[in-house]
Amino acid sequence: MNGLLARALAPALVVASCLMTSAAHARPAVEVAFVLDTTGSMASLIEGAKRKIWSIATTIVDENPGADIRMGLIAYRDIGDEYVTQRIELTADIQDLYARLLELKARGGGDWPESVNEALHEGITKLSWTQGPEISRIVFLVGDAPPHMDYKQDMKYPQVMKIARERDIVVNAVQAGEARDTTRTWREIAQMGGGDYIPIPQDGGKLVVIETPFDIEIIELQEKLNGTVIPYGPRTRRSSVEQKTRQVTSVAAASPSSAADMAGYLNKRSRKANAGETITGDGDLVADVAAGRKALSAVDENELPDELRALPPAARQIMVTKRATERTALTARMTELVTRRDAFIADRQKKEPVRTGDSFDRAVQSTLKAQIRR
Repeated sequence: MNGLLARALAPALVVASCLMTSAAHARPAVEVAFVLDTTGSMASLIEGAKRKIWSIATTIVDENPGADIRMGLIAYRDIGDEYVTQRIELTADIQDLYARLLELKARGGGDWPESVNEALHEGITKLSWTQGPEISRIVFLVGDAPPHMDYKQDMKYPQVMKIARERDIVVNAVQAGEARDTTRTWREIAQMGGGDYIPIPQDGGKLVVIETPFDIEIIELQEKLNGTVIPYGPRTRRSSVEQKTRQVTSVAAASPSSAADMAGYLNKRSRKANAGETITGDGDLVADVAAGRKALSAVDENELPDELRALPPAARQIMVTKRATERTALTARMTELVTRRDAFIADRQKKEPVRTGDSFDRAVQSTLKAQIRR
């Protein structure tokens, strides 16, 4: 009887074992979404967030080097404004997220409350959160005004927070300014969402900008690394890749420290992936061939850039291999510089500590460190 039972249960046991193995070997992930008020009163904070998105992303890499990282955004205003919500899906392509963040402008508003309930509901239920174990799912609600509680079509925030808890999504509430009605609601949202209530100045506070002796060489190295990229695929994707290779130069013109933050993130992400990637997202032939994701011979002629299409097959392979070799050498030097830059910044922060509540970026970074560890 026991033998018959064992044979009958064997298929189910095999399936269960496979599922457990799959879960045990599933890649950990950290997913972070910002639900951000983009009305006129938030202008200074939004501009600061654009400059610090790379240091925030780097914090995630530093806390969990082996994790996949995805970030997204729900921008919100109110009924009667240009839009009520705009969604940027959770993505590992942080350069694309950054480009779209740059397009955000603070406008609109008028009456005091905003469409907070709708924005939170969209962030919790419509972003493509990854299911499964070993996933950190974290939301930052950032705003200065309370929700409209008189919109009958909205699901109110207590119900939304219940859904968040069921889906293991932690919700933090970052309040810009000191409005008492916002404070009361933001505290409730953080408590219900299992997160932190974080008060900061209306303008986002003083940005933590530390320039280092390594920034200029890091930026120059990133420009050289971007020169090793070979865009391929449909024309729209090639165009997107080309724009990414110019990103660090445009950022450096406005803020060298932010450009160095970007290069540092890209370097650490490449080390984690161990695939020699120098941009985020798809479309770099050098990285895909080096990682074995794509064979050069399998790429359609029409999806090659002009510089490769003009060459015979053997010469194409030589060019791709040469770019990969150049990238390896540049990446080694970049890793050395980024490590030294990190040490310089850590030492400066010890000498000149900044309180968490003094700035948006420091508040978010401190919260991420604690919640990813937890």
